[in-house]
Amino acid sequence: MNRQTLYDIVASGLNTREDLNCAETIVYAANQAYNLGLPHPALKLAAGFGGGMGVESTCGVLSGASMVFSAMFVRRRGHESDRVKQLNTEFIEQMRGILGHIDCAPIKQRWRDETDGCLPVMLEAARVLQQIIDRERAADAATPTAAR
Repeated sequence: MNRQTLYDIVASGLNTREDLNCAETIVYAANQAYNLGLPHPALKLAAGFGGGMGVESTCGVLSGASMVFSAMFVRRRGHESDRVKQLNTEFIEQMRGILGHIDCAPIKQRWRDETDGCLPVMLEAARVLQQIIDRERAADAATPTAAR
């Protein structure tokens, strides 16, 4: 059985089909790709992060990715380990290198177009996020449960 990848789901036009902002697109796509089982009330939490929290601050794909890391790699609360902090740092630095910024306003100036909106940004984010998640899941699978 071939599962759709996070990238494939974003590339399929999820944002347009479901009328989602960039943060929502990342969270909804990860929920589907990784079978996270997040209910709609949890998915709605991403709504306020689109458009850099509506004020063109931190890009919504970064916020969405952080929510995905939390859903996948936190057992109970963030303070239990530095793992999400490390994953966020890695993701943000990679995205800063690709996009040139982490704030929505300058990213939109360079990357957004009238036809696809911020889809190119979402695709880059999906690609990087998928690589990190797949690596982390492989590492978890190779580590005995007691050591995690």
